[in-house]
Amino acid sequence: MSDTQNPMPESSRRLPRLPIPQPLRGAEIGTFAHSTVTIRLPNIARRVIAENDFPPDVIVAMEELIDDIPASPIRPLRDRSAPDVTDWDRYTARHAGENWLEIPWFFAETYFYRRILEATGYFEDGPGQGKDPYVHQKRLGLDTTQRATVALCARLQKWVREDGWRDELFAQLIDIDLWGNQADLSLWPADQGEEYERVNLDRTKSHVLVDDSDRLLAYLDPIPANSLQVDFIIDNAGFELVTDLAMAVYLLSSRRARRVVFHLKSHPTFVSDAMAKDIQETVTRFRQADEAPVRWLGNELTEHLAQDRLHLTDDFYWTSPLSGWEMPEHLRAELSRSQVAISKGDANYRRLLGDRHWPFATPFEDILAYFPTAVLALRTLKSQITSGISPARAQELDQLDPDWLTNGHWGVIQFAVNS
Repeated sequence: MSDTQNPMPESSRRLPRLPIPQPLRGAEIGTFAHSTVTIRLPNIARRVIAENDFPPDVIVAMEELIDDIPASPIRPLRDRSAPDVTDWDRYTARHAGENWLEIPWFFAETYFYRRILEATGYFEDGPGQGKDPYVHQKRLGLDTTQRATVALCARLQKWVREDGWRDELFAQLIDIDLWGNQADLSLWPADQGEEYERVNLDRTKSHVLVDDSDRLLAYLDPIPANSLQVDFIIDNAGFELVTDLAMAVYLLSSRRARRVVFHLKSHPTFVSDAMAKDIQETVTRFRQADEAPVRWLGNELTEHLAQDRLHLTDDFYWTSPLSGWEMPEHLRAELSRSQVAISKGDANYRRLLGDRHWPFATPFEDILAYFPTAVLALRTLKSQITSGISPARAQELDQLDPDWLTNGHWGVIQFAVNS
């Protein structure tokens, strides 16, 4: 029976429709979560040290963080003047006495990246004033995908100027935006060209495990032109951000949407996750580019930002260990004003699903029953969590590609709308 026929109480709408399973943990030996906590996180910290000219006290603090993983109990944060420290006091209190493998994996990762900011003194000069420890990787992420950026801008410029809004062109941009999510610098650093060159403008549909593009377009069809609001829950800087910006410009410059909102990270996290200043730096770079189509995109973005048709906002929720159904009320209210939210990337997908052991066949829409508006998830798979995949298909993929859940070669375009 549909929600319209059998309305759920408002409190129930803020939880998935199904019993909530246990979270993924690094203590699960042989899993990607276990290798992330024991191997990847220390290696990321070592790379941060190598790519920054830190003073000796910062290097000592970073080495202390590395030594803590995985056996030491987590502790409260020590940068007591940071604007989010009270929140983190609550988060860490829930797991007092637990080590990095015992706490939920999503908590371990968000806590790790927050501990890097503590070690590097990111908040010492005030919110937003600290040095981004991942800026080297982010800039390389744009440098190594320059040809793809030029090709995308040229295609987009033609579509806006000659074609206007067409559903099939937006569907192509959805595909491009999905595969742009392969550019995840926490998994594949930008100077490892062999992996990073996998980013391209078109991927075969055979690697899209679920494609709800037509459902999204049918949902948007009755909404009048220039009255649509689309909210993006942004993931990575670099080329993925370029593809997000391309979608925003197509929506706005073709007059299909009146407003696009980008929800960004309030501080550096997960190596390549985007903040407002990453967008500002990208737009400036585009406006100064040698290639005319790239300059055109930079000018379009500058105009939309100046008119607040493209609106940038951030919130510490997006850097917290909280699940999607623990979203604060002010964010629920903001998102409820949108006709659709587009969730980008693996970490945001994990948050939507609470990073829990859902059976793979669990319908995406049943889990997302709590979300305050329609949501489209664009995600290449980089963790051992998913939904909407039948047992037969999962078994087939296990045989075809044993690492299908984590290698970023497979993607989903999943849509949920709750009345």
